Amino acid sequence: MQIAILDLGTNTFHLLIAEVESNNAWKKILNTRVTVKLGKGGINKNVIAKPAYNRGIKALEKFRLTLNDYDVDKTFAFGTAALRSAENGQQFLDEVKQKFGFDIELISGDREATFIYEGVRQATDLGQAKSLIMDIGGGSVEFIIANKDRIFWKQSYSLGAALLLGKFQPSDPLSSNDIKSINAYFDQELQTLLDACHLHLPIQLIGSAGSFETFASMLQHIFPDTGSHYGKTSHPIDIGHFDQLYYVLVASTMEQRKHMKGLIKMRVDMIVMAALLLSFVLRKTKINKMKLSSYALKEGALWEVINSKIQA
Repeated sequence: MQIAILDLGTNTFHLLIAEVESNNAWKKILNTRVTVKLGKGGINKNVIAKPAYNRGIKALEKFRLTLNDYDVDKTFAFGTAALRSAENGQQFLDEVKQKFGFDIELISGDREATFIYEGVRQATDLGQAKSLIMDIGGGSVEFIIANKDRIFWKQSYSLGAALLLGKFQPSDPLSSNDIKSINAYFDQELQTLLDACHLHLPIQLIGSAGSFETFASMLQHIFPDTGSHYGKTSHPIDIGHFDQLYYVLVASTMEQRKHMKGLIKMRVDMIVMAALLLSFVLRKTKINKMKLSSYALKEGALWEVINSKIQA
């Protein structure tokens, strides 16, 4: 049986098609994505601006055409931060249903965190010790403290990279005042995370896909001996190496970032916010081990579908 998962994020729409075998194992048939930047021009006003709205519709038109070429039995679509918070989000859902037949389920930040956990624990052996899982989106950031058996704590924060850019509108490059203001905001907004880490003492940070794949790609170019994460479900990220990359990114201009190896075009504007947030978390929690999980929400949603926790 073939199952398709649509993960409709604030920055990117993802399509995963998987072949599910009789023992509930699955193998990837197709994994593709389209940059939509739904938050651009409207995320801080809780609206999807017309150009972003049109990019989203065109992306789903492309996915519909792709799906027509595959023998997919069931399709599940999930909308996250931008769609659930936008005043015209329901209009978007209705138009997508009418044009392409996709029933998009808006999921809460809490459910998004659960999907991310289910994705990550398929990608890497979490073991019995507790890990802090982090997913940096455009509209929200999810944190989960968990081991291989269970979630101990989870929370979604409205601290996505697109939201932060819109809120602070930092200079190019960032000024020292920008960095101070943003870190002070993190201090204010993430106290519950820091309290949870103090209580549960996670031994490592696992970054799920997205910005963490970009960090891994950039670090591979700077430190070739660390190897490539491509084709792997999990890959270590040296925190000392990340610290060096962090200082390069926060000092860079947009134009300089356009020419940095391993930094894809869609993340040129938002990677600095992601780096600031990750650096803050590492510094405050004093976690000294980090790795990438290439699985995230869509793989977790697929796991729940396969295990009959989501019905068509």
